[in-house]
Amino acid sequence: YSFQDEEDMFMVVDLLLGGDLRYHLQQNVQFTEETVKLYICEMALALDYLRSQHIIHRDVKPDNILLDEQGHAHLTDFNIATIIRDGERATALAGTKPYMAPEIFHSFLNGGTGYSFEVDWWSLGIMAYELLRGWRPYDIHSNNPVESLVQLFSTVSVQYSSGWSKEMVALLRKLLTVNPEHRFSCLAHIQASAYLSGVVWSDVCEKRVEPGFVPNKGRLHCDPTFELEEMILESRPLHKKKKRLAKNKSRDNSKDSSQSENDYLQECLEAIQQDFVIFNREKLKKSQEQPSESASASEPAEEAE
Repeated sequence: YSFQDEEDMFMVVDLLLGGDLRYHLQQNVQFTEETVKLYICEMALALDYLRSQHIIHRDVKPDNILLDEQGHAHLTDFNIATIIRDGERATALAGTKPYMAPEIFHSFLNGGTGYSFEVDWWSLGIMAYELLRGWRPYDIHSNNPVESLVQLFSTVSVQYSSGWSKEMVALLRKLLTVNPEHRFSCLAHIQASAYLSGVVWSDVCEKRVEPGFVPNKGRLHCDPTFELEEMILESRPLHKKKKRLAKNKSRDNSKDSSQSENDYLQECLEAIQQDFVIFNREKLKKSQEQPSESASASEPAEEAE
């Protein structure tokens, strides 16, 4: 759920203390095939639900898979997700290049028919490969030109480890099929895989399958160097933020108010102000402490102190 005060909107999400898969890769965790198998199943259920809601995530990668304390995987970060209705196709060049499906680059470069839900399943295949091997199947980086990537997918073959089971390799091959029409791209395809034939999907959905990797509950599963926010650097961050906002507002008012960007941002702020009730922790505490008969005399919750 969400709420707001005078300056900020707060979004409350599940508390997931197990860290993301990128962090654990950087800590040299060796994920077993059974562990990755469960991640594939849990992500398949997540992607199946997103499809039922007409959502393409477009950024499935280890950084966006969070683990809970028991080791179950959760998909997060919908910053670049998009909604498509029946018959529609997405066309924007969006995602993280090493995990983006070939058809995204083709659509951007050649003005093709666009792409659909299949792109998330390609990303799942790339991620599963990386978890098993420690590196990705294609040597792609953010600075690679789109033209070179289109050529790469048509010339480079994925190399699979001889230490993996034949069934796992077969599943990864179907997820990493360049042609989206032949790619595994829905829950039914995954469930039909020989490798997952023994999976009890109701148990996966209810988190009754014990993960092979459980994060250590006695430690912090993130790098605090990159997690610190500016709030810890200021003794009274909210008060200073108010001053900054007031200063910025004064500066903006001195500019041409007809600027379309400022108008658009103002409309967004007004919409948020109308749709969300201002939350005041102190007033809520006072109102809870007062007798019920005096509650009507308290100040409205939406007024600012």
